[in-house]
Amino acid sequence: MVMGSSSSNSSQDTLIYNVKLSSVGPGEMTGPDMKHEPTSIDLAMKLHYLKGVYLFKSHESFENITIFQIKEAMFKWFCQFNVVCGRFRRSENSGRPYIKCNDCGARLMEAECAKTIEEWLELISDEETNNGNDSLQNKLIFGLPIGPEIEYSPNIYLQITKFKCGGISLGLSWAHILGDVHFASYFINTWGKIMAGQKQGPPPVLAQYKKVETSPAPKGILNEPLSLKRVDPVGDQWVPSITTKMESYSFHVSATQLSHLQSKVSGSKKSIRVPPFESLCAMIWQSVAKVKNGMESKVVTTLKYDSCKKNNKIDNENQVISIVKTECSVQESNLEELAALLVSGGVDEREKIREMVETENGAIDVIVYGANLTFVNFEQATFYEFELKGQKPVHASYSVDGIGDGGAVFVLPTPKDDGKGRFVTITLPEKELIKVKHELKQNGLLVIE
Repeated sequence: MVMGSSSSNSSQDTLIYNVKLSSVGPGEMTGPDMKHEPTSIDLAMKLHYLKGVYLFKSHESFENITIFQIKEAMFKWFCQFNVVCGRFRRSENSGRPYIKCNDCGARLMEAECAKTIEEWLELISDEETNNGNDSLQNKLIFGLPIGPEIEYSPNIYLQITKFKCGGISLGLSWAHILGDVHFASYFINTWGKIMAGQKQGPPPVLAQYKKVETSPAPKGILNEPLSLKRVDPVGDQWVPSITTKMESYSFHVSATQLSHLQSKVSGSKKSIRVPPFESLCAMIWQSVAKVKNGMESKVVTTLKYDSCKKNNKIDNENQVISIVKTECSVQESNLEELAALLVSGGVDEREKIREMVETENGAIDVIVYGANLTFVNFEQATFYEFELKGQKPVHASYSVDGIGDGGAVFVLPTPKDDGKGRFVTITLPEKELIKVKHELKQNGLLVIE
């Protein structure tokens, strides 16, 4: 889940116990002098971290899983993905970050939980209803940002938590510079296949960045992409300076609720049904505008999966970063107009981002998520293709750390047996989120007991 307040208490502090920390790397040595050069889009994601968690209910196939079996599979797994086990360095000439594939490995946390999976899901539901923060969920995802010594900082962290009932959770903290959520979920799914003894194909292709030909331009004069926001220089501590207190809230949208919303958003064009993602985002965009007190966001960012450009490379190039603008009042617009803009009014800014990063030789500190109100489509991510000993997760979610005060909305899939609903996570400044929840409740999208 995403950054939020973490008002832990004594009862929460005893939920996770018997914690053990170790390192795991590839079972075979990587060849000498192998390196991975992040693309310019990758570098724009440098200050963000993906956070994922998968929950599996108790099953007899989990009873005999040992940590030895888990690590044995990881040795093979990391041979396929040796880049994630490397460490960052900087080019002596330009200072541009790259990964030295030196097999330093990933951090693995083992832990136990005093609750059953069912009890845990109830706790999360209660917390989201009453407080909206994600302190509980964070207990299943161990991870630290990169820096201040980048040559020693792991790129990923994993957490295996065993529940009282015999259920299991897997938490992943993934440096976004490595790749987008689609590659991160592909990475996790591969581990499940290795655990099942399935033969794997060739490893992912290393993405070598292509230099964009640009003319040097002084800072502030370059026509900078609207989808990025500069932050104070971070040096080798890859964490953005965000002073606004951000809060997160997650909720489930049923298939019935979603269908009703789509009909409402489609307006007069009943024959052209607006997709779920744009329907949800139109409603949330307007709800946020209504609580902004005249400071509504007329420029928003969308991040969508480019299915036409699907590749097997370790990068962020499968993610389309677009800007959507309106000259009209968002809160006075009808939902049909906003949805139409979100469907077809976006302007792809990836080329602008590449030019900006190259103009500054990769030495750039920006945020994407929360630079504006940011709508993120994770619907096509293969979260529920992950299988552990033949079992699929009962719940899987991802979000991002390092969100700016513009806020972000994540639309995620639910299990196939859910009936085509969606799971939504909203991250906004704390005071705004409380009011937005009220707006969503008034519009029937959010049901609070």
